[in-house]
Parts: sequence; structure tokens; C-alpha cells
Amino acid sequence: IDEIEALSSIYGEDWCVVDEDEKIYCIKINDCLDQPKWTLCLQVILPPGYPTSEPPIYQLNAPWLRGQDYMELANSLEEIYVQNLGESILYLWVEKIREVLIEKAQTSDPEPDIKKTSEEVDEDHGDDFLLEYQAIQEDPIKMLNYITSESQEVDEEMPSIHHGNPITDRRSTFQAHLAPVVTPRQVKRVLEKLYENKKIASATHNIYAYRIYCEDKQTFLQDCEDDGETAAGGRLLHLMQILNVHNVLVVVSRWYGGILLGPDRFKHINNCARNILVE
Repeated sequence: IDEIEALSSIYGEDWCVVDEDEKIYCIKINDCLDQPKWTLCLQVILPPGYPTSEPPIYQLNAPWLRGQDYMELANSLEEIYVQNLGESILYLWVEKIREVLIEKAQTSDPEPDIKKTSEEVDEDHGDDFLLEYQAIQEDPIKMLNYITSESQEVDEEMPSIHHGNPITDRRSTFQAHLAPVVTPRQVKRVLEKLYENKKIASATHNIYAYRIYCEDKQTFLQDCEDDGETAAGGRLLHLMQILNVHNVLVVVSRWYGGILLGPDRFKHINNCARNILVE
């Protein structure tokens, strides 16, 4: 409570209470006060165990934030949490994000190119901090090609693929698919196999994340793909990190039904993923 009151007084109108009971908050962060060039919204959910035993569940929203930029910033926030276990860290997170924005403003980076093309955006006005943006994505399978060179084109066992129970809300349907994987090559093969299914290939979004534990280096090889639903892949990977799952690929397909779901779509994506992981 003290932390929330302090943040509210420090950041004023940029601090927003989304849901007091569920402890959901959002803060708009800029690179400067006058004519900001780079802006990002940090949304956090404070679980019952925060700050002593659980990290905040967070979402980073910005039209320009994707790919490597997203992963680098997410890793910085994770490092701050690990370095300050048991302590309140939201202020440190906000200031770290501001540092990144100031650095971007001072480099030769052009101004962010804001293209709102997701069907969930144009009518989701009113709550700016909940807006999601769709980046123009490359073929998700091509994204893996850089780590699966031709020298690795060996016959590896095709992992078994499990399909979860679909969730339908307002004509949108979500379904998770899971496969055990131990190499990036297997990730690529599973994705190719899934996209052979015409129904899955025709989904509006196929969001995925994977975590592979490398025993020799005692580190994780992990990555995620939004497939047009910006921040969904990062949230899915974050869920897998919280659940501490190893050697698994999770894909969540979403078929858009014509009715905007707003932030509920992220709840359904993570619920689908959590259910199939538990199963």
C-alpha cells in the first residue's frame, strides 16, 4: 500500500488504477515531459505474494516495442527483480524503462512508426493503456531459420503434438497446442506440422513460445512469437517462466469472430496455455 501511494504521488496523472481489488495498475512512461517522442505503458498485476515471494505480472505496451527491443527490456526487468528479491521494485522498473526511452531518444533511432492494424485496436479507444498494436510480422517459421542451419537437417524424432480444449468467447475461439521439444529444429518441425492443418493455418493469430533447457550451459534457450498480437508472445513466455516449464513448445491459435474482446483476449490466451501445460 505504501508503494502504491508513493508511486501515485510521484507520477500523478501518469499513474492509473485499473482495478483496485485485483491490484491491477498502469503507468504511462515518457522519455521527457515536454513533447515526448517515445512512450510506453507498463501494466502490472500484483499477486498476493508480492513483494516477498512473487514477482509482478506485467505487460509492456507500445506500438514500436517488438522483437529484440521487447526481449531486451523484459530481461532487464527480470534482472532487477532477481537483484532485489523480496523488495518493492515497481519504482526501479519504471525508472529503468524511462532510461531506455531516453537512450532511444538520444540515439539516431527515428520516431516510432505507429501503425494500428490489429482488429482489436481501432475501436478499443477510451483506455489508452490497454491498446494493443499489430506489427507486420514475417512468417513465424522463417524466424527460426537463423538457428536451424542446413547442417542440422538431420532426422530428429517428430515430437508428439497435443491439442487442448478450445475456449470460445463472443465468437472468438482460442485453442492451445503443445509439444515436447529439445532443439530449435524440433520447434520448427512442430510449427510446420501444425501449419499443415488448414484450420490452424487460417487462424487470425498463432502465438507461440518455447523454453529449452541446455544442461551443458545450465541456461535456457527460449523465444516467442506474437504473430500480430503484440505482447501476447511475451506474456505467454512469461507464464511459462513463472510455471518453470522445461523443454516444451506452446502454440495458441486464435480465430477472430468479429467482436472485439479487448484485454480479455490475453486472459483466454494464457488460460488456454496454462490448461494444456497442467494437463
